[in-house]
Amino acid sequence: MSNGAVAPIGGPQPLDWKFSQVFGERTAGEEVQEVDIISAIEFDRTGDHLATGDRGGRVVLFERADTRDNAGQRIDLEKMDYTMNRHPEFRYKTEFQSHEPEFDYLKSLEIEEKINKIRWCQSANGALFLLSSNDKTIKFWKVQEKQVKKVCDMNVDSTKAMGNGSIVGSSISTSSKQYIENGGCISSDFSFPTAGFPSLRLPVVTSSIETNLMARCRRTYAHAHDYHINSISNNSDGETFISADDLRINLWNLEISNQSFNIVDVKPANMEDLTEVITSAEFHPKHCNMLAYSSSKGSIRLIDMRQSALCDSHSKLFAEQVAPGTRSFFTEIIASISDIKFAKDGRHILSRDYMTLKLWDINMDSGPVATFQVHEHLRPKLCDLYENDSIFDKFECCLSGDGLRVATGSYSNLFRVFGCSDGSIEATTLEASKNPTRRQCQMPSRSLRSLGSLSGVVRRVKGADNSGVDANGNTFDFTTKLLHLAWHPTENSLACAASNKEAASIVMQSWDRCSVMNPRSVLFRWKKSND
Repeated sequence: MSNGAVAPIGGPQPLDWKFSQVFGERTAGEEVQEVDIISAIEFDRTGDHLATGDRGGRVVLFERADTRDNAGQRIDLEKMDYTMNRHPEFRYKTEFQSHEPEFDYLKSLEIEEKINKIRWCQSANGALFLLSSNDKTIKFWKVQEKQVKKVCDMNVDSTKAMGNGSIVGSSISTSSKQYIENGGCISSDFSFPTAGFPSLRLPVVTSSIETNLMARCRRTYAHAHDYHINSISNNSDGETFISADDLRINLWNLEISNQSFNIVDVKPANMEDLTEVITSAEFHPKHCNMLAYSSSKGSIRLIDMRQSALCDSHSKLFAEQVAPGTRSFFTEIIASISDIKFAKDGRHILSRDYMTLKLWDINMDSGPVATFQVHEHLRPKLCDLYENDSIFDKFECCLSGDGLRVATGSYSNLFRVFGCSDGSIEATTLEASKNPTRRQCQMPSRSLRSLGSLSGVVRRVKGADNSGVDANGNTFDFTTKLLHLAWHPTENSLACAASNKEAASIVMQSWDRCSVMNPRSVLFRWKKSND
């Protein structure tokens, strides 16, 4: 529980999500542009900044305003252990063009500018640093406020100057002097002017009180991936990061852009023998030598870079065995993991496949400690989902900072929040809109192992959300999908990117214990008026 609330017996009470804020509201009749759809979203480690990337290659930064305006009041209230009723308020900060469309002439391949991933780096000296990636290239950006320098008045009185520097009232007279070719002068009068030489007119540069946000690309990491980059992740050492594509994971140093080290390579000698690909990778939040990556076969491998330079062998393998007699044509497709996230403490890993969310304990590789059914109601529609390619949608997942809840997106701009602590039955489904429709399930559709005991017995819980329609009897809209979302690192706030007919991005908030921030996935041109 947040804000010092005591968890009741049976697990924390479900959070009360409410609408709070909207960004990028569209005008009536405005069409959705493909380049304006958000493709990445990420909070920084403090939660005071939010970055979004779109398919047009732009990165938009937002800054939390309520903490800056009420910093002193907030600190006093925290000392009093008093819950603030003011919801988090974010304002537009700046935007910049991160990637441009390119064309690989050697492979006759068009590289689109769409931002795949954004990761924040450690800030320093008041500057913000972040990594952004498209399919082939990663860029390291520095965003910093700089004072505007401009030229002010000259260092001589303008009333005494004319033309290109001729001084009015000068004692120098050239009418009486006779000149010859090549600049020679017949006169031998070399006396100094009685009034002295005029002052030189020099411009003076001063620093204005005004400041501008400047985004500068410090490094470009390119030509290291033959396949599309699906993940980037910062190391806890603050010096290195990894980038992963379908077959390889590379290790980079932030200060070295022309060299990387291949630490994982699953490419077979014969590509016809390829059976699985890498789908996501992430560093351990505390141990700089450990990382995990997921595959299209539904497995997660934990590797230790201290074992060898090329991490061909894993230290642990996490996979759930398919029950005999349940295999079908879609079994391997829906088992593919689209995203993994480490919990803040590094003890658990959250994974998302098409049908479920799974929570894994890194000390127990026999199976997930909890499984949350997200799309079980779509199982009868797998053939239709395969025909329209929706079955290949890559949904992301996230965990709360306290590790008590997990969240992921769905269709019709819905997102689901599950409680993962012992005894919790929280399973909330909400629509990301200005007027969110709450769909509270009676019980979470999940399998659970006791988190307190590694030898807990699996018990099956059948939930109410198992039909082909939502809780209100409405059919799902597969064209509006909530793929990308991020949980605030210290508060119960969610940033979700969802397409919608009303607005480009929204924020939700709960006035009692929590708040949800929900920027939507159709990102239109952000206006300065959003400040």
